[in-house]
Amino acid sequence: MKAAPLARRGLAVALTALLAACATPPMTRPGTPPKPTELSSLTLPAAPPAQPDFWVDLRESFAMPDCDADPAILAWAQRYTRDTDAFEARLTEALPQLAYAQQIAAAQGVAGEFALLPWVESGFRANAAPTRRGRPAGAWQIMPSSARRMGLAVDASRDGRLDMAAATEAVMGLLKRYHERFGDWRLADYAYNAGESSISRLLPRGTTPPAEPALPELAVRAGTREHLAKLLAVACVIREPVRFGVRLPALSPQQRLVAIRLDASPTLGAVAARTGLSEAALHALNPAYHPAHGPGQRLLLPAFAAARLSSSSEPSPTSQDTATAAATAVASGPATHTVAPGETLWHIARQHALDIADLARLNHLDDAGLRPGQVLRLAQ
Repeated sequence: MKAAPLARRGLAVALTALLAACATPPMTRPGTPPKPTELSSLTLPAAPPAQPDFWVDLRESFAMPDCDADPAILAWAQRYTRDTDAFEARLTEALPQLAYAQQIAAAQGVAGEFALLPWVESGFRANAAPTRRGRPAGAWQIMPSSARRMGLAVDASRDGRLDMAAATEAVMGLLKRYHERFGDWRLADYAYNAGESSISRLLPRGTTPPAEPALPELAVRAGTREHLAKLLAVACVIREPVRFGVRLPALSPQQRLVAIRLDASPTLGAVAARTGLSEAALHALNPAYHPAHGPGQRLLLPAFAAARLSSSSEPSPTSQDTATAAATAVASGPATHTVAPGETLWHIARQHALDIADLARLNHLDDAGLRPGQVLRLAQ
């Protein structure tokens, strides 16, 4: 019969189609993958240079006992930080001078704790005048006779103890000599408070006290031993701020102080007009300065003010090296500041070494207060 072959042919076609549908399609050869990009050919954004952490540097320069070395140290640390807001405000105000002292201490190889010595002596008041004739003066509270031995002029026309730059260098040189003499930074502090000869009489040459107790048990006045405890207590808070609930303020490059040697003798009013600082702020940093003393004097200025002085339209009264250093310091400083919770305009102005009125005017601020997250301009 003819129908059977036709049926068989139809079945074969259907079976072929079914097998074709179920079969796995043949693998196609993938195209040639792109050549990997060489890592060296990529242009990556440069990471911003890390800003040095002043507090880390200061801690690493410490060389004397820590918080728990003596109960008196811890007791004074707790006393200093009883009002943490007041402590932080005082520290913020002193920070530029503290950083300058630390810089000089490091240059002369002096233990970093001594950068904090003006905190104990005067509260970092460079203009701390003597209460009467023959009494100590300046941030370092130097006696007149000691000042003259250190090469600082003390006479009717000038008082070198009020020159923060000169006095800091002289004190660090003295402390270094005390350490060379006694071989112990703790005794250097005793000698600073009580006098070198007093300590020499109590300690035979070539001998040093043991590491413990932390406050050496020499027959010194109670005030001399307390002087060392206070110094170590301030250093203790810097070592462990969280322990005392303290927030350490930031130090911007613009805030760092630069010692400018003047080739002329302008008034502080003229310097104020060229730097944007108030005359009062300039005098607080430079109470020993007077135009009558002539050219060659030094001024301590925040780095941004030193740069303004060197770049103003009038001929610069500063040495070129100092002006260049100041400009470099400012170039790396921030142009804005983001307000953190709890910050005030006063704190921000202090942090960046700016006049509070200038900062308010620059940002068109009124009495409405600051908002966390608000961005403030720091320069024109």
